[in-house]
Amino acid sequence: MTMRAALTRFQDGFAQALLAPDPAAAPGLTPEIAALARQPGFAVYRNTVMKGCIDALQANYPSVARLVGDEWFRAAAAIFAREHLPTQATLLYYGEAFAEFLARFEPAVELSYLPGVARLDRCWTESHAAPDESALAPTALAGLAPEALAATVLHPHAAARWAWFADQPIYTIWQRNREARADEPEIDWRGEGALLTRPRGVVEWAQLDAAGCTFLDACTAGLPLAEAAVAAVEAQEDADLARLMKTLLEAGAFGRMSRIRNDTPEEAQP
Repeated sequence: MTMRAALTRFQDGFAQALLAPDPAAAPGLTPEIAALARQPGFAVYRNTVMKGCIDALQANYPSVARLVGDEWFRAAAAIFAREHLPTQATLLYYGEAFAEFLARFEPAVELSYLPGVARLDRCWTESHAAPDESALAPTALAGLAPEALAATVLHPHAAARWAWFADQPIYTIWQRNREARADEPEIDWRGEGALLTRPRGVVEWAQLDAAGCTFLDACTAGLPLAEAAVAAVEAQEDADLARLMKTLLEAGAFGRMSRIRNDTPEEAQP
């Protein structure tokens, strides 16, 4: 075994022992790691790592934590952390799979909206950490001839994130808990979508309908406006495309645009 392979094996075993319920008895540990895990000082590392993971999850998923309370959240986070070690030095991105974890977490079965709320918390993190990019000006499409407009491709802003939830008011639930609102009226239980953007240095959010989410999906796929509009109407028959375009442009949902000519995109324009 090479020195590099031996170091990797040691690091993997050390990490496994840190989060195992019984570190000294964790399967597959080398004798050296097992001996370390039996030392009293090893508990310091275990407690520090576990607390760091739990604290990071609570910071990254504040809406979920507010919904279920600290005790429930931290107990669930400890289980998640044992299954998902951090893969990056910074814990800003930690918890990418938390929404999927909640979807199969038995104590959360009756909280069917919880994975969706977690998805939007994750969208906030991704929007916050995305590269800086200037937003396409709301007037960028003004003056384009109909043929040119139809062949234009709008590219979503680097920080734009969106999601559609067909059966639940996930955006409203998430918004109320993200903003710590109280004394709000009863929620109308229907499908909702959300758009998160960061055109001016801070993450902003707004409700978005099925047409809007489908339109942005089409733009991500590189479809020109004519085809993206058709997809939006197919998703929502009563879609108001003019109003949708105004909403998305004013929200800073796009970073640049390009134009399709002979099925080949021209160089993107700011």
